This record gives sequence, structure tokens and C-alpha cells, in this order.
Amino acid sequence: MIRIPWVLLGALVLTQICYPLTSGGVRAGLTVLTVVLGYLLSVSHALVTRGRRAAAALVATATVGGFLVEAIGVATGFPFGSYAYSGELGPRILDVPLIIPLAWTWMAWPAWLAALRLAGSLWKRVALAAVGLAAWDLFLDPQMVGEGYWRWLDPTPALPGVPGIPIGNYLGWLGFALLLMTALALAGGPRIGSPQGDDKPALALWFWTYASSVLAHAVFLDLPASALWGGVVMGAVVVPLAVVSARR
Repeated sequence: MIRIPWVLLGALVLTQICYPLTSGGVRAGLTVLTVVLGYLLSVSHALVTRGRRAAAALVATATVGGFLVEAIGVATGFPFGSYAYSGELGPRILDVPLIIPLAWTWMAWPAWLAALRLAGSLWKRVALAAVGLAAWDLFLDPQMVGEGYWRWLDPTPALPGVPGIPIGNYLGWLGFALLLMTALALAGGPRIGSPQGDDKPALALWFWTYASSVLAHAVFLDLPASALWGGVVMGAVVVPLAVVSARR
């Protein structure tokens, strides 16, 4: 069963390699496919390594919770600022594309597993996992806004070199990520807090997402500032994990 996440990871990597070589509707389709593959990878990995309770907790907190916070965000402007999705990412409910909560789930799981190896106490793990997940958005939002998949109505103040996205959005990500990781840790059962040898596919996803994002933003997508911001902030979680993993 553990082979399934590895197969999904291989398909995801190939899809993302194709992404910068395309444009228009094909690129949007590859975006959706990437998210779906990432979602299946994370949920299937949680299921085969931690059991039904952990997988159900991941879906409840990240998928359902992700949809609810996005629906609230689109309707009210809280907690990410006033923003709107285009129609390029597929079907929507309450103006939220259905793949968006899948994206929360895709990266929430490897962020949690990374934190397991870097922190000992529950609350340190929650905080570190939340920072790792929120840091990923330093790559995600600049790329997706650049493609026109969503936009902010009032995108200021923004990070230097990263126009179009208010700083408050990243704070909103961090706040929700803290809630998500707290709920996941408490609802997932005792097995969710134990690192396992079979975590390699999900951790490989974590490393690949970081490295490929830095490369794509710096070289292929002409987004050097987000490559720098994401590389430094997400790297604060990724690099220590790489050091710890290399020592084992």
C-alpha cells in the first residue's frame, strides 16, 4: 500500500515539470491535476501509515476546514483580505473552486510530518507545522495571482517585490494554519504524533515542493522576489529537516 503514495508523487513531479512548458487552459488543467494528485498522495499516506482516524482528521480539518475558511474569506474578506477567484480552476461552491480546500490538505500533511521530526512537544509541533504551511503560500499566491486564478481587491501593503498580495493574507494563512494544526493534532489520535519510516513519500513531497518552487519562481516564472521570500521563510523549516534527515 505504501507504493501508492510513491506512484502519486511520481505523477505529481511529472505534472509540475510540464507546467512551465505550457500556457492558458492547458496550464490551468495541470494546476488542477497537480492539486488533485497532491491531495490523493497526502490522504492516502495518512491512511496507510496512521489509519482511518488520522486520515479522517486530515480531511475534516484541512479539506472541510479549508473550504469553510475560504468561503468565509471570499464572502467577508476575513482572514485573508478581500479577494475573488476567477473561473479558470473548475467548479465552484460559494464562489470557492473545489480544488482550493484540496490544496490546503495537500500541503498540511507533509508540513505536519516535517514538524514531527523537528520538535518534541505538541505545541511546538503545531507552531512549526503552521509556519511551514503558511510559508508555502509565499510561493503559491504570487504564482496563482500571476496566472490570474484569483486577485485581491485591495492588495496593499504588499511584501517588497511581490505586488498584488496584501501582507495581511499571509498573516491570515498563519492564523488559520495554527487552528488547522491544533485540530489535526488533537483529532488525529495517538498515531498521528509518531514519526515513522514510511513517511518518506510525504517528506519527499515536502522537499520537492520547496526545491521546485524556488527553481520555478527564480528561473521559469520570472518571480525572483517570491523565490527569495519563499526560499528563506519556508527554508527555515525545510533546511533543518534536511540536516536532521541526513544524520539518520
